[in-house]
Amino acid sequence: MRTYTRLIFIFCFLLMANPAPAQDSGDVANDEALKMVALEALMSAPSERALPIVIRVLEGDGSDEMKEAALFILSQIEHPDASAQLLNMARSASGELRLDAIRMIGISGGDAVDSLAAVFSSGGSDVREAVLEAYMIAGNKQGLYDIAVSAENNDDFEAAVEMLGAMGASEELSKIRASAGVSDAIINAYIISDDADAIRELALDRSDLKQQARAIEALGIVGADDAEALLTQIYRESDSEFIKEAALNGLLIGDYDDSVLQLYRSATSVSEKRALLQMLVMMDSDQVMDIIDETLAGDQ
Repeated sequence: MRTYTRLIFIFCFLLMANPAPAQDSGDVANDEALKMVALEALMSAPSERALPIVIRVLEGDGSDEMKEAALFILSQIEHPDASAQLLNMARSASGELRLDAIRMIGISGGDAVDSLAAVFSSGGSDVREAVLEAYMIAGNKQGLYDIAVSAENNDDFEAAVEMLGAMGASEELSKIRASAGVSDAIINAYIISDDADAIRELALDRSDLKQQARAIEALGIVGADDAEALLTQIYRESDSEFIKEAALNGLLIGDYDDSVLQLYRSATSVSEKRALLQMLVMMDSDQVMDIIDETLAGDQ
């Protein structure tokens, strides 16, 4: 008997066998483990042989662990019926099994991924989250972009945009920014993708002070080559206390204590010196004690 036929025979026997009435918990566990071994063996079987057995497991009354394993095997079978079965479960299954089916479509890729748009539109928050994850797993930037531009609530918009950031989808983010404007989600996406150029541009854009301040602080997070110099420049040149505070926060986040020290030494008002000195203390600057000594001694 050929290997794959023997494996399938063993699997069917294990799967269909009725447990003995006297079976204790140890026997049940062993039976489950053996079924899992048989199920995993289907990975090496021809798709036309493995597919009906995997579907039988999914439609049966086996444990969640068994069905999760069967879903993964189904996602690895290159056959139209396997994709159709995954999509069917993504549409109609319940609970965690439905979410797993959605994610497995992302793993398997193919045309079924495009069909998740309808699943997203009709699903609850957990289903929509699983669809977003599937798009990211599949590397489907277009799917995430479409959700972002048509999102009916802010949570879906933010999740889709930030996943685009994780994928480094600069073109899609630029289009969203052009149509929807700058938002925390856009800036977070640029932080996630480490897009210093985009953050630098927003940090110098004065059209929206709130978002400009958020971008200025983000400069300290991404740590661009010129971030320290730019943050210092913004602090010096801005006449907005709100923007100055954001620049200081960026310097704090980036741990640029040398620049804060320079700002302290050039400050002319007591209130500004106080704020900068407090910042140096927060940054645990090596030179802060010297400054305090100098100040108390009247050298400043």
